[in-house]
Amino acid sequence: MIVRLSLLTATRLAFIVPGYAISAWAPLIPHVQAQIGLNNAQLGMALLALGAGSMTTMPIAGGLVGKTGCRRLFAASGFAVAFILPLLAIVPSALLLAITLFALGVAMGLLSCARNLHAIHTERALNKRLMSGFHGFYSVGCILGAGSMSILMGSGVAPALAILTVAIAIMIGVTLSARHITDERNASGPAYARPRGVVLAIGILCFIAFMAEGSVLDWSALLLSGHFRLDAARAGLGYVAFATTMTGGRLLGDRLVRRFGDRLMLISGPVIAAAGFVVAVLPLHWTLAVFGFALVGAGLANVVPLLYSAVGRQTIMPQNLALTAAGSIGFAGILTGPAAIGFIAQWTSLSTSFLILALLTTLVARYAPRTISRD
Repeated sequence: MIVRLSLLTATRLAFIVPGYAISAWAPLIPHVQAQIGLNNAQLGMALLALGAGSMTTMPIAGGLVGKTGCRRLFAASGFAVAFILPLLAIVPSALLLAITLFALGVAMGLLSCARNLHAIHTERALNKRLMSGFHGFYSVGCILGAGSMSILMGSGVAPALAILTVAIAIMIGVTLSARHITDERNASGPAYARPRGVVLAIGILCFIAFMAEGSVLDWSALLLSGHFRLDAARAGLGYVAFATTMTGGRLLGDRLVRRFGDRLMLISGPVIAAAGFVVAVLPLHWTLAVFGFALVGAGLANVVPLLYSAVGRQTIMPQNLALTAAGSIGFAGILTGPAAIGFIAQWTSLSTSFLILALLTTLVARYAPRTISRD
């Protein structure tokens, strides 16, 4: 029996799949560390390979889409992710773990490019603003992936069998959604183009937004434990609040955009996020700091989706090349931003680092609206 999905449902599923896949890896990390016998430093070095794989691929992903089409790239990279994930549970050495994670990063980078470009086509085909909601479903996929692995492993299922089960679910999701992915191509275009004009501006703004997101993930718990002496369980509530409001904000984002418009959303969102960073560092009470991180999540929720939509409307570069060029700059913010925050914290304090993020997000509020009004 062939299951037929609407274009909108299939696109949402195309965003759930990568979130489900990447988050399923997180609960597996302690098992892999213990199995190979890695210390924290060795594990950290191996984990860098995941981001390195994505960074290596993303600049050329647009050219690959132009030659193969979103559908083929989405299907191939999706099945590659499903094949690679189970290998992580059985790799016998740190070197092979790094190689496998690099391969996973390559596949995830290609998958991300294909689904974002298809989302732009879907917005155009349905004549609706949908990008925020699509990214919201990516966050839903992250919750489902981490939850599935945690439930399976918590129920006594062997890690290798648990991740294999997840891989099968990924293949089913890819198969169901791929038949609706656009097959539009631009085979005559170059493999890569240097970002320029509004595309370069969008990339820099995405860099700041991703930098802020990654810094909350990596540093919010340390801020809470350092300021308020919270234990590990409560120190993680800052990121929980951030992730919850970001997911909710993205699921509601398209409705908010239709009501208030891109410009107001791109001004108010970063301002709310900046205020959240300021609130988070106030040495008053830990619940107020958690509320501050919730504000950051709500404020940043729709910034990147709106900027990606702006890439789809600009005309100075082909969409496939523009999205990967801007996305590569933005993704670098996730990799380098938290590290930079750490260096600044070492020289000054973690509170100062978050206040610098507050300043940077106000710059997004100042310049992001310009990306929707000019080429």
